[in-house]
Amino acid sequence: MAPLTQRLLFQRGRPKTNSLGKIRSLDLSGLELQSEHLDPNLLGRLKQLKELDLSNNLLETLPANLGLSHLRILRCANNQLGDVTALHQFPDLEELSLEGNPFLTVNDNLKVSFLLPKLRKVNGKDAASTCSQVENLNRELTNRVTALWEKFMATVRPEEEADKSQADFVRSAVRDVHYGPESLSEFTQWRVRMIAEKLVASGGAEVQEADEPKAPPQAAAVSKLRARKVASKRPDNFPLDLPSTKRVCSSPPPQTEARPVDLDGGQAALCLEPLHFLQCHSRNNSPKDLETQLWCCAFEPAREEGHSGATSQTVATCGGEAVCVIDCQTGIVLHKYKVPGEEFFSVAWTALTVVTQAGHKKRWNMLAAAGLRGMVRLLHVRAGFCCSVIRAHKKAIATLCFSPTHETHLFTASYDKRIILWDIGVPDQEYKFQASQLLILSCSSTPLRLCPVASCPDDLLLGGCEGGCSCWDIRLDQPQKQRVCEVDFVFSEDSEMSGQRVDGLAFVNDDVVASKGSGEGIIYLWSWSQTWASRSSRSVLPVVALARLQWSPTNLAYFSLSTCPDKHLVLCGDEEGSVWIYDVEHLLKQPPPPATALQGPAQILKWPQPVALGHPVTKTMVNTVVANEAFTYLTALTDSNIVSIWRSR
Repeated sequence: MAPLTQRLLFQRGRPKTNSLGKIRSLDLSGLELQSEHLDPNLLGRLKQLKELDLSNNLLETLPANLGLSHLRILRCANNQLGDVTALHQFPDLEELSLEGNPFLTVNDNLKVSFLLPKLRKVNGKDAASTCSQVENLNRELTNRVTALWEKFMATVRPEEEADKSQADFVRSAVRDVHYGPESLSEFTQWRVRMIAEKLVASGGAEVQEADEPKAPPQAAAVSKLRARKVASKRPDNFPLDLPSTKRVCSSPPPQTEARPVDLDGGQAALCLEPLHFLQCHSRNNSPKDLETQLWCCAFEPAREEGHSGATSQTVATCGGEAVCVIDCQTGIVLHKYKVPGEEFFSVAWTALTVVTQAGHKKRWNMLAAAGLRGMVRLLHVRAGFCCSVIRAHKKAIATLCFSPTHETHLFTASYDKRIILWDIGVPDQEYKFQASQLLILSCSSTPLRLCPVASCPDDLLLGGCEGGCSCWDIRLDQPQKQRVCEVDFVFSEDSEMSGQRVDGLAFVNDDVVASKGSGEGIIYLWSWSQTWASRSSRSVLPVVALARLQWSPTNLAYFSLSTCPDKHLVLCGDEEGSVWIYDVEHLLKQPPPPATALQGPAQILKWPQPVALGHPVTKTMVNTVVANEAFTYLTALTDSNIVSIWRSR
């Protein structure tokens, strides 16, 4: 394609006119344009241009001086853009399209929101939530850089050269000021440098508020949540008026109930505070959606394997038609993956070893998500796209679980009463997977939770089902590729209680299992090794209970429990919006206390009841509670479209 000509602009411009200065809309898509073809001297004559389409070209950059300061709509989809800073020349831009530029990342999305204060839509979606995230991130970075400046200036000696000391400050700010997840480090360093240079230029004067991005009135209105409760579960009907992607509790810190749980008079209650309340799974991005049920969350594997104290602050959540990846520290929704018509029930992470074309080994954190449609979607979160779809079952998938010893082995449990073990393989050069079936396990009832047995994860799989707790042989060196249940476990000699639903299941350590059902108000701690040792040839085994933990007596089902083995904790939500926390370290010691006595929780976190429009937002069901390994963050999911994130102090 030759450089642009005046004749081409007249042909592609609207309305039809004989004056470049009267063209208001220009379509330059699909012309194989390169960056050097965009002549500022020619395009700068389009004084009234409001809409420009540069899609489907070969642009690597945008010239910094196009002279289109009145542009309102810009389409740059399907190019080769690698930077967005040149967009700053379009201060009135309201709509922007950047899909299909493979070198742009989430950092560039945040830069766009900062550079274009009037932006309403990005890639056809409302820009309000991203703008709100950028404001919060920018505010925190400004505070940290300002604090560093004050500390820095207190150590500068009068005889030091001002220029050198100021340059040292900018370098130290970029090096030392950190906030937010690693995936946003490019954006945060970019902003830290800008803030530091502004402080230096002003002689240390406070950064003005005008330096922060502002959401336009329309976007701000969309970003507010006016939610309604599910009438059948919550009688009150108070609307919420809090940001839809980050809702900080405006009520006083919640009171917690702590009970002594050991023989020495009790343990100090854990210090947790509510940090973020997010409504990021709304259907059709509706601010009124408080009905979408959220079912499963999982923390991303720590990136620094083998590093002492390494832990993750990134959590994946699922519910409704969306899977979200959230940074717990900032409350920023890093990624959101939607499938209209889907209902996601489960997510699970794995860390794959991938060999690049150059022969280098890299670790990829891959997220699997599944639900109503019976399909498993493999999401490359950092790249921001779905790599492959596995058509795993004809009915809905209730839960997913990766093998702890084989990074490519994935268990899927379905309402078709089957569990399938897959080898998802590793992605090819086009990021596609070729999954294969390894085993099919038959169930007598719907499987709800899966746990490879901690002491022998390649041999046995434990499952909580609608009809009880069962175990399967999963050894791959055995000839049968379709297998039935090996053993069923019972928790009571009462025939009426045997065979009832087990909807919570997790290992506390290599031997101790925590499990629960509904209606009993009990979480059982039982010994896998002692129970399995009594098997002989029996197909039904009573568990060897070590302790019984007091929990809610609700008859409602599907409150999943989780464990934090490094901290000896068991976690479970309830129908009142509370989070029950059990410190079971003393129960794991030998000899255990009598299993007949009910052990109370170490702490109950009450629903914080954030205040909106003068009214408290009352109780909700907490379906799932999960903490990261270091127990610095705790995430609770509700049946009313609220992701609650707590921080340990």
